[in-house]
Amino acid sequence: MSIPSPPTPSSKASIDDEPRFEPITLLCEWVEGYRPGGYHPVVLSDVFNNQYKVIRKLGEGSYSTVWLARDQKKSGYVALKILVSEISGSTTEVRILRHITQVALVEGTQHITRLLNEFEHPGPNGVHKCLVFEPMGPSVNTMVEELPQFKPRRREMKVRYPLWMAKSILKQSLQGLVFLHRNGISHGDFQPGNILFTLNNVESTPEDLLRQEEDVEADSISPPIRRLDGKQDKWAPRYLCAAQPLLTFTSTEGFKVKLSDMGGVYFFTDPPKRPVTPRGLRAPELILTGVVNNTLDVWSFGCILFELITGQPLFCVPYSEMKDDDHLLSLTIQVPSPTSYSSIGGHRRSTLRPRESYLTVSLEESLQGKNLLCWSRNLWKSHSIGQAWT
Repeated sequence: MSIPSPPTPSSKASIDDEPRFEPITLLCEWVEGYRPGGYHPVVLSDVFNNQYKVIRKLGEGSYSTVWLARDQKKSGYVALKILVSEISGSTTEVRILRHITQVALVEGTQHITRLLNEFEHPGPNGVHKCLVFEPMGPSVNTMVEELPQFKPRRREMKVRYPLWMAKSILKQSLQGLVFLHRNGISHGDFQPGNILFTLNNVESTPEDLLRQEEDVEADSISPPIRRLDGKQDKWAPRYLCAAQPLLTFTSTEGFKVKLSDMGGVYFFTDPPKRPVTPRGLRAPELILTGVVNNTLDVWSFGCILFELITGQPLFCVPYSEMKDDDHLLSLTIQVPSPTSYSSIGGHRRSTLRPRESYLTVSLEESLQGKNLLCWSRNLWKSHSIGQAWT
């Protein structure tokens, strides 16, 4: 007797919903996100557009998965970004990437991951926009964990970039922001996870050396995905893959970084109603007034400067019903201002909930005194990104 097919899951996944699947402990995307409107199910060796053969997973996010693929027509490697279907109809990212190619191809390639191709792919969860980029290495978030001075890891270690590396990452990423702003574009999601290292000599590497193993014991892939009701699920893949960035093809000597993941990008003249900037990197005017403009990248850059130098975020905002008040209180403590943040845009916050503890390292101490503060100020002033660093 055949098992009846399960009902089609809803298009909106929530942590409050009844789970469909047995728990997955592998570090990867949320398995419940495989539903209509969500992720496209991918397994290793899948071929897209009759051209791109998936051989490795590079990463994932809330709105996409990213894969290393072999270009079977041009005999090279590409990064294949597959968007969830519910946002695949949005044209902003592609439109702006095309605009960059048209107005400043050479300069844009120096600072922004290069778009090579685009197409749509139908699947059980809808039609997915697929973007083909040049392959890139690990993010700034990931690379710091792999530096040789932190291996083997000891509990007392302070994991952060050497100052010379942090300065170079900041300078190169700021140059990328300057390029975007000069062309009337805001990144909108500027964070260490969206700054990627370039690769060395990956094109000459045999496919077998880059291919991800289908090995459950090595935590390369998850055990087979199983529904709690025992039925066959057509919306999820057979297994999930752990992200395996191309660390061994990335050098820390004379390195180069580029800005990536333009999913939050927008023209200054057409800002979104709901920006995707992480909460801990949001400017006070965004929190209080909802204003979205070209200053959001500026504020995010300042927060990231602190984080790369000290190895810890400037603002750590725990999830709560009063998370905006927590963030504003943290702003007041960490970055004192002559003007109260609570008065920005005519808004007043009189019921800020106190936190028991915030960062205990002073800004001056963490930034190693006035020399680095002067360096950061001069770096900012040397690029005409706007009026601010005051």
